[in-house]
Amino acid sequence: MLHTTLASSRAMRVGAFGLAAIVAVVFTIDQANARRARHHHRHHQQQERHSYNPPFASIVVDANSGATLSSTNPDSLRHPASLTKMMTLYMLFERLDSGKIGLDTEMRVSARAASQDPTKLGLQQGQTIRVEDAIKGLVTKSANDAAVVISEAIAGDEDDFARMMTRKARALGMTRTVYRNASGLPDDDQITTARDQATLGRALQDRFPRYYRYFATTSFTFRGRTIRGHNHLLGSVDGVDGIKTGYIRASGFNLVTNLRRGNRHLVGVVLGGRSGGSRDATMRQLLAQNLEMASTRRTVAAIAESSMAEANAKAAEDQARSRPTSVTQVDGAVQVASNVPEPVTLPPERPARSLITASNAALPPKRPVSEPAVLTSGVIKTQPIDAVPGATEPMKPVRVKTVQVKAKSVRLASAGPAPSVSPAAGNATTDHDGAPETSGSVVARANMPPQPANFGNGQGILGVLPASSLSSSTKQAMAHADSGAEVQPRTVQKNGALKPVASHSGWIIQVGALETESQARERLDTARGRAPKMLGKADPFTESVGKGNKKLYRARFAGLDRDEAEAACRTLKRSDISCITIKN
Repeated sequence: MLHTTLASSRAMRVGAFGLAAIVAVVFTIDQANARRARHHHRHHQQQERHSYNPPFASIVVDANSGATLSSTNPDSLRHPASLTKMMTLYMLFERLDSGKIGLDTEMRVSARAASQDPTKLGLQQGQTIRVEDAIKGLVTKSANDAAVVISEAIAGDEDDFARMMTRKARALGMTRTVYRNASGLPDDDQITTARDQATLGRALQDRFPRYYRYFATTSFTFRGRTIRGHNHLLGSVDGVDGIKTGYIRASGFNLVTNLRRGNRHLVGVVLGGRSGGSRDATMRQLLAQNLEMASTRRTVAAIAESSMAEANAKAAEDQARSRPTSVTQVDGAVQVASNVPEPVTLPPERPARSLITASNAALPPKRPVSEPAVLTSGVIKTQPIDAVPGATEPMKPVRVKTVQVKAKSVRLASAGPAPSVSPAAGNATTDHDGAPETSGSVVARANMPPQPANFGNGQGILGVLPASSLSSSTKQAMAHADSGAEVQPRTVQKNGALKPVASHSGWIIQVGALETESQARERLDTARGRAPKMLGKADPFTESVGKGNKKLYRARFAGLDRDEAEAACRTLKRSDISCITIKN
C-alpha cells in the first residue's frame, strides 16, 4: 500500500515538471515570434518611410521685385493640404478689414464643424468661438473644425465658401488653383501650384499687413490649454515671420515661408517634402541660396485683384498653354490626367447664416454684402488722349487762362454797339446810357481782345482765353474792383448758366479711387477712423473722374498743410490704406 502511494506521488511530480517545461518552451517561442514580428513591423515602417516619395515642387520669389529666383516644377499641379487655410484666412481678413465682423465676434459651431477630422480644437456643436481664437487656431494647430466654422460664418455653407475661395484665387491670378473645402482635408479635385501659393503668400502681406502678423503666432492659450504651432522655422531662422505648414498623404509635407532680412524680402514654397524635417531643411537651403540675389528696393506693385471676366480669361489662356490640367489619386500617388476639366461654376454668394455676436439686439441694420473694391493704391492711371474724329493727329493741349468773375448787380446792355471806353476808366463798366457804374466788376466788352474761334462762349466774358493773347492793360482791366472780397469759383455749364464749384483749401490727400460714390464715402469713413486726430478737422469729399469708358470716384481729404498731409498718409499706409498727397 505504501509502495503504491509513493509511486503515485512520484508520477504526479514528474507530470507537473513536464507540464511546466512545455509551458516554458511555448512561452519562449511566443516571445521570439513577437520580437520577430515587432522587428519586421519596424523594418516595414522604415522601408515605407524610405520609399515615400510624394511629387515635389518649389519656388522662391523676390517679393521686392516679383522675380522668380529659384524654382522646381513651379506650375505642376499639387494638393495644397492645410495651405488651403491661407485662403480661408484671406477671406476672413477681408471681412475684418471692411468692418463686417470684428476680432471679438462670436461664430457658432455647427455639427459639421464639430465632426471634422483632426487636427482640431475640439469644438462642440452649439458652442461659439471668437474670430481671433479661430485665426490663431488655424495658424498654429491648423484646426480643421475652426476652418469650417469660418467658412459657414462667411458663406453659410462650406461648399459655397470653397467656390468663393476659387473665385478669389482667380481674381488674384492663381489660375491653376481649385478649392473644394476650407481646411485642406483630402479631396482629389483640390489642387494648386507652388507659384500660386507664392502669389497668395505675397497677397496676404500686401493686402492685410495688420492681420498678417497672426502668422507669426507660435502658441496661444485656448480655454485653459496651450496650443503650440507646427511651423518650426519660426524662431529658429532669423527673419522668418510665418506663414503656413500643411500635410496629407497625397501631398507630402508642404510649407510656405516668408523671410525679411535687412531690406531683402523672400517668399518660399516647398510642396511634397518626405518628412517635416526634410521639408524644413529644404526651405532653409533655398532661402540661404537665394537671399543674396534678392533686391533691396521694392519696385513691384502690390498684388491686386482683377475682375472675374479678366481672371477667367487669364485662367483659360493658362490652361490652353499647358495641358493636362487635372490630377487624380491612385494608391496614394498623384497622377496627371490628359483631359482638361470644365470651368468651375461659381454661383452667387449667399449671406452668412451662422455668424452671431454677443448681443444681436445691438446689431445695426445689415448692409448688402459686397466684395471690397479692387486695390488701386490711390492712383488713377493716365489714359491716352483720344484723337479728334476724322483727324490723323492727336489732340494737343493749349495753354489757357481761366477768367473768374465775381458777379454783382449788372444792367443788361442794349442790342446796339457798345460805346468806347477810355482805358483810364480802369475797373469801370458802362450802362446803356453811357454813365459810369463803378459798383460792378464786369470788364467792359470794348476792352477785351477778340476771342479766337471755339474758345469760351465767344463773348470774352466768363470764357477761356489763350494766355498769350492777354495784354498787360487787359490783365489790369480784368482785376476785381473789390480786391478784399472773397471770390467764389464759378464755371459755365453747357446751357450757359453759372454753377458754383466747391473750393478745397490746403493740401489734399487721396485714399483711393473707387467704382461707386458710396464706396468712396465708406473709404473716407474708414480712413478717418484710422487717423481720427489727424483727419478730424479735414474736409472729406469725393470727386468723379473718367477712366476710359468707366467712371471712378476719388476719395479725398482737403484743408491740411503739407506736414499734416504727409503724417496722415504715413499713418494710413501703416493701416493698409493707400494714400497719396497732392498740392492743391
